Amino acid sequence: MSFTAFIFDVVSDTIYPARITVENGIFTEVTPISVNSLTDVDVKGLMVPGFIDSHIHIESSMISPAQFAKIAVRHGTTAVVCDPHEIANVLGIEGVEAMIENAKQVPFNFYFAAPSCVPATPFETSGAVLDSSDIEYLIKKDEIVALGEMMNFPGVINGDEEVLRKLEIARQYGKPIDGHAPGLSNQDLDKYLAQGISTDHECSTVTEALEKKMKGMKIMVRDGSSAMDMEGLFDIDEGQREIENPESLGPLYKDIFERRIYSPLFDFIVSDDKHPSDLIEGHLNLSVRKAVDLGIDVLKAINMVTINPAYHYCLNCGAIVEGAQADYIIVDSIYDCNVLATYIGGECVYDGENVLFDVPDFNAKNTINASKKTASDFDIHYDGEECEVNVIECSDGDLLTKKATAKLKVKNGVVQSDIVQDVLKIAVVERYGGNTISNGFIKGFCLRKGAIASSVAHDSHNIIVVGYNSEMMAQAVNQVIDDHGGISVVSEDFTDSLPLPIAGLMSNEDVYDVAEKLSELHDLTAALGCTLKSPFMTMAFMALLVIPSIKISDKGLFDGDEFEFMDVIIN
Repeated sequence: MSFTAFIFDVVSDTIYPARITVENGIFTEVTPISVNSLTDVDVKGLMVPGFIDSHIHIESSMISPAQFAKIAVRHGTTAVVCDPHEIANVLGIEGVEAMIENAKQVPFNFYFAAPSCVPATPFETSGAVLDSSDIEYLIKKDEIVALGEMMNFPGVINGDEEVLRKLEIARQYGKPIDGHAPGLSNQDLDKYLAQGISTDHECSTVTEALEKKMKGMKIMVRDGSSAMDMEGLFDIDEGQREIENPESLGPLYKDIFERRIYSPLFDFIVSDDKHPSDLIEGHLNLSVRKAVDLGIDVLKAINMVTINPAYHYCLNCGAIVEGAQADYIIVDSIYDCNVLATYIGGECVYDGENVLFDVPDFNAKNTINASKKTASDFDIHYDGEECEVNVIECSDGDLLTKKATAKLKVKNGVVQSDIVQDVLKIAVVERYGGNTISNGFIKGFCLRKGAIASSVAHDSHNIIVVGYNSEMMAQAVNQVIDDHGGISVVSEDFTDSLPLPIAGLMSNEDVYDVAEKLSELHDLTAALGCTLKSPFMTMAFMALLVIPSIKISDKGLFDGDEFEFMDVIIN
């Protein structure tokens, strides 16, 4: 197949007309030509390399890899480097291999990172453990192009033998190591980087990004659903005010702050997590557009989702050059990035209206091994008329929480929630056969009645539930158990749910159906009085122990600052 088109050459950062030949899915000819006008080419629009999301957890979209591909190609994404960390916590190697197998069934480039931290901590029950021998088994696979984000930075810094062995294996097989080091600085950062960790997607300020960049890291700018750091990182004026000793930066300071050249600092644009409703609106095409609006040169922004990730992860795509896989998109303009067509391996997979491939189901088994619950399972007992309790204080969509306290009444020996103070009950139900339950209290949801529950609870994905009373909490959890995983909303008047039977994390339905049902559940939760815009996402992060300051696992209430368990009832 041969044709002519105006192409964006990401190697030379130029746009020119060329004759393109594709054979067996590979660019075999890319030859510049001369034309008299913009219309003297076969392709109407600009030919750009397909976009690459170099750090994403597919499970957060609540759809299978194949369904993810179906929506992503509409937005010009042709490849992702995904870390199946979530399903690995549920099913271990079996889950990772199932993701790879489902991904192979569609014409889309799925590359994988071996999950490095399963489980994330020893203070929770997960469905699996991946040790260094498991990492070696995975990292030998052709589909695995990196070691996934090393969240256990204390283990790296303190020389944990098993953690260091995983890093050594990645280096031994020549695979890049992705980082996860929010706020890490100075000597601790030096120790972390000494192990060959090369990227970080947790930077939220220019100051943090600068230190990591100057010490050799590649900076991923996160523009996802759970966390959006692009605005803060691309606010160069604010970044300049943060710098205490600008002369220490040398030429880099002049490039970034005086010449306004941002590209030396930032390497990739990534999603990390992308929720169903956001995926419908767009993917990296919207992120590129946003970056340009924030002052990034459009050619450099496109490089951050094409040639840069391709080079770092040794992928044979990301550029329109001879010998590369023929993954490209046609856009109406380089600034708007409205996708007119998407090609993978030289074949059209999206024609501007329709996706041109079918999506198979993900073969899933029931991963919810938990007995039905009763109201008494969610009671907290105390001998007295009133007690003081520790409370998780949350805010909308924020991973961070605050420590709070409240005085609650006791009725028939059971501590009561208090809707006046907005102190509700929260619990985590172990779902891997142990049937343990931990109970606590939370502030911020504003539920006036009913309960909500979910089997999406980072990182071990036990069942988490928030409610006004124990009876409603039991009903919400039992609905999730009946659905083999998912999200439920219950009250005295109704019960509704979104089943997520794939590891309790994903659905075989398409993104439109999942987003519609999720929207309905949001509306029902609001009808129960909840004021949070993202109640299920917020609830899911209440079990993420590695993020301060107070969280809860199936083993108990957890102090994220001291990294130890704490009592629910004070004294």
